[in-house]
Amino acid sequence: FCESESFKMDLILDVNTMIYPVVLRDKFRLLLATTLQEDGAPDDGSYTASLEGTRADTFEYVMYGRIYRIEGDDFGDSNAILSAYISYGGLLMRLKGAANNLHGMEVGQTVYLLMKKLAF
Repeated sequence: FCESESFKMDLILDVNTMIYPVVLRDKFRLLLATTLQEDGAPDDGSYTASLEGTRADTFEYVMYGRIYRIEGDDFGDSNAILSAYISYGGLLMRLKGAANNLHGMEVGQTVYLLMKKLAF
């Protein structure tokens, strides 16, 4: 479980710690994106390691998943608290916070998660 320092968001995230160790008090940057293309152009969801110039180049850990549930009291109220649930091939995530921070997320949408530890 972690909290954002920049937004009022709570995150619960499964991470494959065998390939990307994360320990208590680690700080990291997390980006959710619908494409890996720097220019925002849509992609087909496939990744080739030989691709250069993608958002993944500046991150250490990348997953590809699908939003399978969005919960909240009032989807029309911008002050509402929503939770978005995403499955990354069995690794699960819940992102909870103000509806305006989860704007544009829809059930069935595919999402990349990009993560990089911060040195401090």
